Amino acid sequence: MSNRIRLGFVGCGGITSAHLRGLQILRQAGFEDFEVTALCSRHRDNAERYVERGKGPAPLPKISPSPTDPLSVRDIYVRDLQDRDPAIYTDHEQLLADDTVDALVLLSAVSAHHPVALAAMDRGLHVLIEKPFALTCRAAARMVEKAQDRQVALGVAENVRYQEGTRATAWALRQGLIGDLQMVLSGGVGNIWSPDVIVAKTAWRHVKQEAGGGGTMDIGAHLFDRLRYVCGEIEEIAAMARVVEPTRYTRDDEGGVLEETACDADDTFFALLKFVNGAVGNLLFSWAGHGEATGFDGGGALYGSGGAIKGNRLLVDGEPERDVGKAFSEEADPAERDRFFPRAVTDAFALELLEFLNAIEEGRQPETSGEEGLKDMAPCMAILESSEQGGTPVKVADVESCRVEGYQREINEHWGIA
Repeated sequence: MSNRIRLGFVGCGGITSAHLRGLQILRQAGFEDFEVTALCSRHRDNAERYVERGKGPAPLPKISPSPTDPLSVRDIYVRDLQDRDPAIYTDHEQLLADDTVDALVLLSAVSAHHPVALAAMDRGLHVLIEKPFALTCRAAARMVEKAQDRQVALGVAENVRYQEGTRATAWALRQGLIGDLQMVLSGGVGNIWSPDVIVAKTAWRHVKQEAGGGGTMDIGAHLFDRLRYVCGEIEEIAAMARVVEPTRYTRDDEGGVLEETACDADDTFFALLKFVNGAVGNLLFSWAGHGEATGFDGGGALYGSGGAIKGNRLLVDGEPERDVGKAFSEEADPAERDRFFPRAVTDAFALELLEFLNAIEEGRQPETSGEEGLKDMAPCMAILESSEQGGTPVKVADVESCRVEGYQREINEHWGIA
């Protein structure tokens, strides 16, 4: 490996800019041990638009109307980070055959995650995969096994883990500020894609064989990573999932239909959770829902034996309300704060990329490792497995170990995942 870790991006869609911005933030903070040496997309234009400002195809329009959505990040280019152009590929196999990269940042559709990652790890490359980690738990397990066999770093790009609010809330629970955790509420019905918009202008998100699941996977991966990290492991799930809107659309500003797609991946789920520590929870999510949205802001509500955390509000019995983030910044061990946010970097994409780079340099797995990606997927799939059985409770460990995979079986068969 060269002195700088050579990164190749495979898949150059709407989330690419958020990752490039993360690398730019690392550069600005003085981290210099990486270089983007390759961009790969089946459509050459998609790769070329990220090379240099003012050159190549025009930037993609903002996909999300929300200014805080990573899909809204635009106008970041590889040449903003470095003096050299990356190599451009339209075939990931050719990229892997060339001595161009040491590690992949895999941002493709979910159906490409396991075949590309397995091929890359066979060649000794490290791989960071955008969430959701894989189509099925079996596909995820194969990748984890390959990373162990080839002794390479395998990570999932789960930005929620690295957010300030996640770290602060987990710290508050570890400190016992609200006592023993008893109840958890999280999620909501309705958002910017409701009631029937094609999510992020990517129709594959609504196709079971291409995405593994709908909202359960795309949003559930975020929700469960946060719940697992903050609240502890989940033992059992009983759930119902539905396709409420069987057809979805992309429309122009006047409401005219530009694209439509049939949906067979869930857009809605309601789940009851039993945590290993004895707490219980209710998790819900829907991309459907007409009218006003309803939900829990800022990561939901956590109720303990001595108080609660609702979003950023820390509500300890008998004490004035505080902001949990401010409490963390004022009271947490400075060494812990510096470990989570080195050189005052707080951008979650920058931090997930830094952790991946550090793992490569130190010969270890990143915090959000492939195994963590599988553990995030297991409760997502437990929702779908439970729903497949009419809402029967399902042990998350049985889904993680592939002992329960009735919902996933046809996906595995379709892609030849053994």
